[in-house]
Amino acid sequence: MHTPQQPPARTSTHAASAAPATASAFPTSQAPTHTPTTTTAPEASPSSAPTAEPAIRAIGLVKTYGEGDARVRPLDGLTLDIAAGSFTAIMGPSGSGKSTLLNMLAGLDVPDAGDVILAGTPITGLKDSQLTALRRDRIGFVFQAFNLVPAMTAEENILLPSQLAGRKVDRRFFHRIVDLLGLTDRLRHRPHELSGGQQQRVAVARALVTSPEVIVADEPTGNLDSASGAEVLGLLRASVDEFGQTVVMVTHDPQAAARADRVVMLADGRLAGELRSPTAEAVATALAHITTQPSPTQAGGAR
Repeated sequence: MHTPQQPPARTSTHAASAAPATASAFPTSQAPTHTPTTTTAPEASPSSAPTAEPAIRAIGLVKTYGEGDARVRPLDGLTLDIAAGSFTAIMGPSGSGKSTLLNMLAGLDVPDAGDVILAGTPITGLKDSQLTALRRDRIGFVFQAFNLVPAMTAEENILLPSQLAGRKVDRRFFHRIVDLLGLTDRLRHRPHELSGGQQQRVAVARALVTSPEVIVADEPTGNLDSASGAEVLGLLRASVDEFGQTVVMVTHDPQAAARADRVVMLADGRLAGELRSPTAEAVATALAHITTQPSPTQAGGAR
């Protein structure tokens, strides 16, 4: 079983120079002219694999729901690597398959075909009990709806995953996280005594305290005002920069995506392109281009 440890601080790729683009995913007339790099999604091939083992890898994912006229295919042979110690945002038009992909990466759903590999461990085909242990021990979650236990204090909510796993808490690391998130004076408060931004900070602390291999964040700013949302995004950014975490976030917001090292664009369950060292303007331009492109003929749409 994975035994979480406080990860060493790593240098984030957020400020690093982007690799030269092999090809533009967007027409020249619409392509951003500033720092971000756009590339087309690579085909699944040995030559496109990175030399270092990714934190998480999706290989040829296919998922179909329903039958007949109600049949939809949220994922259509999608392959994607997520680098360790990076912040990746997943975007796309409504129905592009981004939430389905996030669920697959987190072990919350299983593909009809393809594989998901978490730090060298294939998770496709694991039993339910094994997936439960994997999600508890190796993946941190930040949801739009916070998902805090109302009767518990902030501290109890933060420590709950460790207690369920029977794992001793590294109190020094706990206090470092709490201090970074500005929660020291709120640990005795229950969720109803906290603002939305404070509740989401508790959720971020809960995701960090077990030192998971990957943090998945599903629209983490969706229920927050702009100021609180910016604060939470800064905390996710800091979790990468300060603790060397790997963060994968689904969002509709170009401003949120611009906090990532890399933005992956989806359309019709496939990779449609990506941006590195993105700006909000570049993300918005790329998203608008994808949204206006005609979709290939499919049996239904993706979710």
